[in-house]
Amino acid sequence: MDFKQYIRVIPDFPQPGIRFKDITTLLKDGPAYKAAIQDLAVFAREVQADVIAGPEARGFVVGAPLSYEMGIGFVPIRKSGKLPYESIKADYDLEYGKDALAVHVDAIQPGQRVLIADDLLATGGTIETTINLIEQLGGKVVGAAFFIELSYLDGRSKIGEIPIKSLVQY
Repeated sequence: MDFKQYIRVIPDFPQPGIRFKDITTLLKDGPAYKAAIQDLAVFAREVQADVIAGPEARGFVVGAPLSYEMGIGFVPIRKSGKLPYESIKADYDLEYGKDALAVHVDAIQPGQRVLIADDLLATGGTIETTINLIEQLGGKVVGAAFFIELSYLDGRSKIGEIPIKSLVQY
């Protein structure tokens, strides 16, 4: 399926010169959304994922249905301060400042094979931080799956040798 036709490009958002890739148009189309999740599930099976991890917030709309499709668990990677149980956190740089992601200490078991799922691979900062958290818990990141990859931002360089699946590249 040509998923690009379901992604709306909005010029000059959130600032002039940016061409924002809006996945809400894909999400609202049931058959396209289902097909996207099923395509990513093929990859998740190939890398033999035991669990899916998704960073807040759009990683939830990719990762949760993917874990459901696979019949395996989903681990939410949250913004710092949002988790009710003991957690670990990792800081990362944003374009204009810093942020932090966190995960419960018991969310991933040592040796567990983890696939990271998110809507977009851009500069790779969020995914690099997510990998860091998973590895701190002893998990093995076996792949990263995205609806969109902005290849001109070279986010792959922060992921290293981890296999990547992107449905659409710009």
